[in-house]
Amino acid sequence: MTATLETPVQPGGPKPMLDGERSAASYLGVKIFVVLPFLALIAAVPLAWGWGLSWLDIGLALGFYAISGLGVTVGFHRLFTHGSFRANTPLRVGLAVAGTLAVQGSPTDWVADHRRHHAFSDKEGDPHSPWLYGDSPLALAKGFWHAHMGWMFEREKTNLDRFAPDLMADKNIRAVDKLLVPITTLSFILPGILGGLITWSWWGALTALFWAGFVRVSFLHHITWSVNSICHMIGDRPFKSKDKAANFWPLAILSFGESWHNLHHADPTCARHGVLRGQVDISARVIWIFEKLGWATQVRWPTPRRLARITKGQDD
Repeated sequence: MTATLETPVQPGGPKPMLDGERSAASYLGVKIFVVLPFLALIAAVPLAWGWGLSWLDIGLALGFYAISGLGVTVGFHRLFTHGSFRANTPLRVGLAVAGTLAVQGSPTDWVADHRRHHAFSDKEGDPHSPWLYGDSPLALAKGFWHAHMGWMFEREKTNLDRFAPDLMADKNIRAVDKLLVPITTLSFILPGILGGLITWSWWGALTALFWAGFVRVSFLHHITWSVNSICHMIGDRPFKSKDKAANFWPLAILSFGESWHNLHHADPTCARHGVLRGQVDISARVIWIFEKLGWATQVRWPTPRRLARITKGQDD
């Protein structure tokens, strides 16, 4: 396999896996920015029944969903975590900011957690495997909750020096890390400001804040978390990986191609996850556009030889 960014931080490295506990403020922040958007998502169904939702709200929600979601999939995941391509400085910073708008933590924290996930995938040490409690129905129910969102309510903190030393040394990414609170705040209030200005009304501001702010954030949360939970439990596994990562097609569009998860775990640095016929991968198409514009280089596209090494039934 091609060397990956996980290579220097594999199990047994010189630095500890965890770095103490999250601060009280950080732990409180996680609870607030997970629970409040989730409550808004629950309230969305009755509120949408005849009032409180306009085409402007839908448009703003879709726009912010695409920007923040692709910031996570193209930026946090394929660029920063796995080095699937190289990006010029403006694109790196732009993707770091866009990913932070998803309200899933800072770039460095997100990358460290995800690299730890790959280093220990579906084994002890994986921060969000659904298989840590066994395979009985009760154990899997507990594991699903843990993998989907329960793991975020734990106090343990991934060691950044071990799992994200490259980002710790990147002054631009560290600057974005330090702007976590204002960017997170902006992710909620900017849709409200735009809704208010476009409709020139407080009601337009309020509904845009609700739908394109809170509901959009929570919906994207659960799509991202479903890759951690559902895509490690059910689906197709046409490629050889050392864990239970699977392809789950119903999430492909909403996750921008991240739910082609079996290929990803079989070949983590590949820039395209949906490599088989009919597998739509929006994130890969965005990377392709960046490459054509000259903003992305050294893109690790799938090749027949690369795929042959990981296809079941093929010799290594």
